[in-house]
Formats: sequence, C-alpha cells, structure tokens
Amino acid sequence: MSTPAVKRHKYRIGKMTFLDYFLFAVLLVMALVILIPFLNVIAISFASQKEYADNPMMLFPKHPTLDAYRALFQDGRILTGFWNTIKIMVVGLPLSLFLTSTMAYGLSRSKFPGKKPIFFLVLFTMIFNGGIVPLYLVMKSLHLTGSLWSVILVGSFSAFNMILMMNYFQGLPESLMESARLDGAGEWRILFSVVLPLAAPIMATITLFYGVAFWNSWYDAMIFLRKSDMLPLQNVLRTIIVESSTNVSNASSVDSLNKSGFSTGMKMASVFVSMVPIMCFFPLLQKHFAKGVLTGAIKT
Repeated sequence: MSTPAVKRHKYRIGKMTFLDYFLFAVLLVMALVILIPFLNVIAISFASQKEYADNPMMLFPKHPTLDAYRALFQDGRILTGFWNTIKIMVVGLPLSLFLTSTMAYGLSRSKFPGKKPIFFLVLFTMIFNGGIVPLYLVMKSLHLTGSLWSVILVGSFSAFNMILMMNYFQGLPESLMESARLDGAGEWRILFSVVLPLAAPIMATITLFYGVAFWNSWYDAMIFLRKSDMLPLQNVLRTIIVESSTNVSNASSVDSLNKSGFSTGMKMASVFVSMVPIMCFFPLLQKHFAKGVLTGAIKT
C-alpha cells in the first residue's frame, strides 16, 4: 500500500505548480528589467547620432559604428587613467584586505583587551562622519595631497566590511585556534595559517567590495589630485565626456557634430569601458560571494 503513495508523492514533486510558474515569471521580468537597459547602453555606444535620434530605445543598432569608441580612445588620457586605476588597486586592495582582516580577527577574539571600546569607536564612524574638510586637512598635514596615496589610504578601510569579516571569524570553531596555540603558534601564525585559509568566502566577498570601490572611486581623486596625469579612470572619463558635451553643444553643423562624436554615445561607451573589467573580475569570485555575504552578515 505504501509503494503507490510514494510514487504519487514523487510524481507531484516533479510537476510544476502554479506558484512555480508565477515565481518563474517574476524572475524573468526582473531579469529583463536588468538586461534590457544593459543592452540599450551597449547598442547606443555602437550607434550613430542619427540612429540614436530616430530610436533612443534600440537594443541592436542597424548600422553599428565605432565612432564613439574611436573618439573616446583617441585621447591618450584614457590609457593613463587605466594605468593610474590599476596602480591604485594593486596597492590599495592588498592593504585594505590586510587592515580589515587583522582588525576583524582581533575584535573577533573574546579575550582581546579593549574589544568593546574599540568596536564602539569603529561603529561610531559608520553613524557619524567628520566630513571632507577634516579629511582634507589630515591629508594635507601628512603631505599626501596630490599623491595617489591619498586616494589609496582614504579607501583602504571600511567599517562595514570589517564587521562582516569579524562576524565570519566569530563563527569559526574556537577549538582550532586553541589547538594551534597548544602547538606553539602565535596570533599572526593562527591568522594566516588557520583562519584565513578557512575564510575564503568572506575574503572573496570583501575583495570584490574593495575592488569595485577602488575601481569606481572618483570623488576622492577629484578632491585630492590636481595633475591630469595622475587622475584615475573614472575622473578621466568624466573629463572627456564633459569636453565632448561642450563640443557637441558648440557644433554648428551636422558634419561637425559627427566629427566630434555625439555626447550620449560617448557616455554609453565610457560606461561600457569602465564596466568590462569588473564584469571579467566578478565571475572569479562569484562562487564564494553569496556564501560570504550570508555568513558574514549573520552573527553566530
């Protein structure tokens, strides 16, 4: 008597219910809401001024052209911007991970002296911020204004990322640390040989957070940097787009407009250019990303 019931139960599990179809439709609509604007950005970047004027909501240009990208890359500043951004990430990303992981490990230990006051001070900075003027005065007193170090140091620590990592470290078995201490390992050895190898999900998550923040950073560079050859990619793209908008507004004919490149096409091309490296970087960390966010955000 139990066998048919089991078969019927398995058969029902394999069928699609109304709720399954509804959830599938909702997810499909959400995916299209994300995908269609993305395709529109790419299409406009490859379209001409006339085609864009005829159909601003295009998804596939009928007559693709590289004029926007040609106008964007014909200025050597964009390569300089790429190089400056890479330098910021190469130095800033390891520094950020080192500062965040060491502080998170210290505050995750129950016997760390002064844990509560230090954690309160870190949490206080998430609620109250001194503002850009005190920060600029600090960088000026350290003689770092006009240097890439100002941009690196300003973005080298995030209280939110530190709390995520601290909560993840607190979820690791304390017996592992105690066993390492009994074997004569110090705290630095425990951190780098025991804790961090077990913290791949949260390390990948925090790496992605810091990497995106450094890549998209433009405000700090606008405040602290003055020389055009030191500006990162986002600031260079902003300058080129502003100049192209000025040229387009001053164009007196259609021919001069086409030669200067239309402003919207250059904007979309700059969005795509700045987005591609992060799109290539994300799949490498994707398998750890969801687990790291969920585990680090929940205090165990």
